[in-house]
Amino acid sequence: MLTTASPLSESSIDPALLTKLHGLELTTVGELLRYVPRRYIRRGHLTESERPEPGEWITVIGRIQKAQMIQMKRRYGQFLKVVVNDGRANYEASFFNARWIQKVLKPGTRVAMAGTVKLFQNQVQLSHPDWMVMPEDDGIDVVGNAAMIGEMYAEGADDGDGKSRHGSTASADDVANFSRDIIPMYPATKDVQTWEIWRAVRQVLADTAPAEDALTAAQRDERGLMTGDEAIHRVHLPEKLDDIEAARARLKFDEALAVQTELARRRFSAVVEAAHPCRHVPGGLEDELLARLPFQLTDGQKDVLLEIGEDLADEHPMSRLLQGEVGSGKTLVSLLAMLRVVDNGHQCAILAPTEVLAAQHYRTVMTMLGDLARAGELGAADKATRIGLLMGSLGTAAKRQVLLDAVTGEAGIVIGTHALLEEHVEFFDLGMVVVDEQHRFGVEQRDVLRGKGRDDTRPHFLVMTATPIPRTVAMITFGDLDTSVMTELPRGRQPIKTSVVPMRNQKWVDRAWTRANEEIDAGRQVYVVCTKIGDEQTNAKKSKKSAKEQDAEDETLSVLDLAEQLEGGPLAGRRIGILHGRLHADEKNDVMDAFTHGEIDVLVATTVIEVGVDVPNATMMVIVNAERFGVSQLHQLRGRVGRGQHAGLCLLMTMAGDMGQSMERLRAVEASTDGFELARVDLAQRREGDILGSLQSGGKSSLSFLSLLDDVEVIADARELAEEIVLDDPDLLAHTALADLVHSILLPSRVDYLDKS
Repeated sequence: MLTTASPLSESSIDPALLTKLHGLELTTVGELLRYVPRRYIRRGHLTESERPEPGEWITVIGRIQKAQMIQMKRRYGQFLKVVVNDGRANYEASFFNARWIQKVLKPGTRVAMAGTVKLFQNQVQLSHPDWMVMPEDDGIDVVGNAAMIGEMYAEGADDGDGKSRHGSTASADDVANFSRDIIPMYPATKDVQTWEIWRAVRQVLADTAPAEDALTAAQRDERGLMTGDEAIHRVHLPEKLDDIEAARARLKFDEALAVQTELARRRFSAVVEAAHPCRHVPGGLEDELLARLPFQLTDGQKDVLLEIGEDLADEHPMSRLLQGEVGSGKTLVSLLAMLRVVDNGHQCAILAPTEVLAAQHYRTVMTMLGDLARAGELGAADKATRIGLLMGSLGTAAKRQVLLDAVTGEAGIVIGTHALLEEHVEFFDLGMVVVDEQHRFGVEQRDVLRGKGRDDTRPHFLVMTATPIPRTVAMITFGDLDTSVMTELPRGRQPIKTSVVPMRNQKWVDRAWTRANEEIDAGRQVYVVCTKIGDEQTNAKKSKKSAKEQDAEDETLSVLDLAEQLEGGPLAGRRIGILHGRLHADEKNDVMDAFTHGEIDVLVATTVIEVGVDVPNATMMVIVNAERFGVSQLHQLRGRVGRGQHAGLCLLMTMAGDMGQSMERLRAVEASTDGFELARVDLAQRREGDILGSLQSGGKSSLSFLSLLDDVEVIADARELAEEIVLDDPDLLAHTALADLVHSILLPSRVDYLDKS
């Protein structure tokens, strides 16, 4: 008998079909059995809302009503036109230069056909679809109607050789199974059809021995779940609809438990590592900065500092995620935490994803600390430390000095980009690492810094993000980190008004630039954000775009083009600066310094100003082609204004129509400043993406049942159970069935992806 770990090559599956399954990355019995149906079809079960859309890949099961050869009008030859009725509607299928197929696909023949939908005069058409004949049997009714498989992503294009790719006759087993009341439909491609996948599943189910359950009977009873084996059988071979729902409930919990078990094991491994305990030092740099602040910390900042303080005092490394609303004061919190580590005689590193953000952190820290950051210089405070900035674009002499300050311990805090990760970068005694905007880095990169600790110790680790993360997503993607959340804005932060501006209405556009002039006349500054620089497109790249994509691209304003238009038009006479990622680092710094010091009225930029940039006098932001940004990104961008004594204004210029998802996104941003609510809207609109795979958004998720939007209670329950099991048995030696479950759901490639989250 087979086991879930058995290679599919040991099964009785036909070698040709095995090759096709390998194309779906299905190589073991367990992988195939967890390749579950996305839809089911039933006799007489189809609603008008399920009418297929052009481009969808559908499977039709029915009877041929008509089959005839048609002479082509524009070129020599004929094609076979077949009309299939599924008991409710007719579907037309065309086969080119395929006289031999006419001998098989005759009126009255029962068939299954799969292909990409085209609509002509409101008639659904399939061009050269894959097909399978279902022989007559008096005991079989037409199996009802059509399955709209949204996840079926193949194009189904004509091969051009006049032959059907998958013409075949059903086996007796296929016929018997297609007579069931409920038929599973699998995510298929043009190379392997849903019925072939189902055939392989049935063969493997029949030959696989029952597996030990990952849950005990008591754990199942407590949650009202069936066994894992029963769930696998029912999801593939349901007798009634209730079977499907019960099976989904168990398989959903399995997915949550597998992820949470892996994350719990990581949390446990971090607990056994050693770190330097860093407790509060009275009269140190931390106290000096607090005494100098011209404002009081918010309650949220105080609470988070207490949590971080408890972690830093421990002999094991802190691993904490700090989520903070845009402008909630995360930078100050992280600086106070780092100063505590410096007060204890250790060093800190800040890892930023871009040079613009790294330079902004450096400016902010230097401004906050003043003479406390100028050790070794005239006028430095008695307790002063030194702040280093390390970026790839620095000159040789500057780099050499920063590296020397780091390795000798002269620099208490070193701020840098990926340059910090290079082998030759060494610290005298690294005690804490702060990673800003964690989603820009993989765990391999952050572990490079973790490995730069001294005497077999690991530095404390703090991740910061201004991207609001729904609780379910945080539990999945950051489940190995403790989480702190700050939503309260510092006292004095000004409100930001957001409005949508239709770009097709020139009066609205003119008014937007008039408002920009009004802000400048009042002595304030303006950001203008574009999606592209303006020199990206080469003719070669353009030729690869579809006409629709190219039209959308052509309607998108770039930094270079818009800056030129503004200089010669609505903002003529204003001091306009340009900032984008392709500028040399020195140029970027010069532009940001000029804008910070009020020497530039309007900064036309890409999203390099998305995070970390803090110019209190900038009160207005115009986001051009805003429909091309996600909800959370728009929320991040507008957080750059309203940071001083004047209220902020954000205008979302868009080419989007009044209806549709793009406008819904923009209206949501216009209506709310709650980043966590907007993150949920963003997640709902973009679909959940592949949290455990390479897809970041949209597409087919490897979490087949678990919803990051709706299953917060399931994920929380699984997290609690996983924590309990791993605490008692971290290597799962007494829980081999659970270990097998983790491996079958989190394939090695997906575990690697968790490392990158």
